[in-house]
Amino acid sequence: MAAGRRRPDRGPPGTKHSGDRHSGTPRGVRAAAGTLVINGKAQHWLSQGFPWVYPDEVLAGAARPGEFVALADAAGRVVGRGISDTGRLAARVFRHDDGPIDAAWFDAAVARAVALRRRAVWRPDTNASRLIHGENDGLPGIRVDLWRDLATITLDGPALAPCLDDLGRALRDHVPVRAAWLCYRPDPRDDADSSAFLPRPGRLWGSEPDDVEIEVVERGVRLAVRPGEGPDPGVYCDMRDVRAWLAPHWADRRVLNLFAYTGAFSAAALVGGAAHVTTVDLSAPYLARSVDNVARNGCGADRHNAVEDDAFRALDRMRRASESVDIVVCDPPSFSHGPAGTWSAAQDTPRLVAACARVLAPGGWLVFASNHGQTSPRKFRGAVHDGLRKARRFARELTFLGTPPDFPADIGFPEAHYLKVGVWSLD
Repeated sequence: MAAGRRRPDRGPPGTKHSGDRHSGTPRGVRAAAGTLVINGKAQHWLSQGFPWVYPDEVLAGAARPGEFVALADAAGRVVGRGISDTGRLAARVFRHDDGPIDAAWFDAAVARAVALRRRAVWRPDTNASRLIHGENDGLPGIRVDLWRDLATITLDGPALAPCLDDLGRALRDHVPVRAAWLCYRPDPRDDADSSAFLPRPGRLWGSEPDDVEIEVVERGVRLAVRPGEGPDPGVYCDMRDVRAWLAPHWADRRVLNLFAYTGAFSAAALVGGAAHVTTVDLSAPYLARSVDNVARNGCGADRHNAVEDDAFRALDRMRRASESVDIVVCDPPSFSHGPAGTWSAAQDTPRLVAACARVLAPGGWLVFASNHGQTSPRKFRGAVHDGLRKARRFARELTFLGTPPDFPADIGFPEAHYLKVGVWSLD
């Protein structure tokens, strides 16, 4: 199974968002220049705060990708403004009224995001966070992660590039960002090649080298990140609250960290007093970074074992050797290929849960995550239950967690609730 974790899946449009298909423009409907005329279903969801317009919801009008457009009803009344796109989306909605999308608007959007993080996230012992969370901060398709005083700006596609100048000015006005890098994370269903996008991925401003590595802290745990590396430069900040919840419970526990990436959970567990941690990832470079992160926190190699392997193979080897642990942390990707075959969270979660359960000591804890957006919390719990039943283990749910406050979920955008993490105590 491939190492690491994939992007949060937002899932395809459900029937409540997808508009009726039209065989042509209804008679009498015309679109002014720079305007997309949308159908009644799209108007309804825009009035609820939904930030996307799908191609089959456009009755009339056309625009180049990256063109700022007005969104109007059939009578010509402007009900929103956004930026035109291509592929799965016709437009991303920035405003749900007829106001301008200009430098002042971007400045206000960034100021709101900064104010939220100052109140709810930023603290002296934590300097890695998400500053702009796309649709949920009123900037659909745009994400900004802060790594101390460096930033990674991630766009869902090149159509959003016209936002970069105003966004960059607003960022520099509100936070001390001395360098920023651009990267793309297009929806895989659009079959886009990000290597051809303009502007090219890379440094937007600042003099730091593209391969710079800096140390950040999360609740005092030291972790290395490489902001120029792309959208996943070394720490998944959306799991911060899970690590915080576990912090009082690591002491004297034997921990197995699967799909460990760069080992943030491993370092946190050892800082928290874990007796021993085994870190498993299929990627040798990521595994080496996990060893480095452990060392950064002054934890000796005698309490840490790094294993380059597929998760299923590592679990099966432990089971056959009758090895057990007290806590298993498992944060798999939504979909991947590896030496043990193809992994799909939608289909294979019960099998992985069962394999984890078989190496947990009585009273041990299973910490299992899903960032598969199409899986509801109820379906996720059902898959975990199926796996535990397959392993003939009984469990009690201790907590069920989601994203921290710097990954807010807009009330009009249900796709934002992608992360689900449960902690279960096994008999």
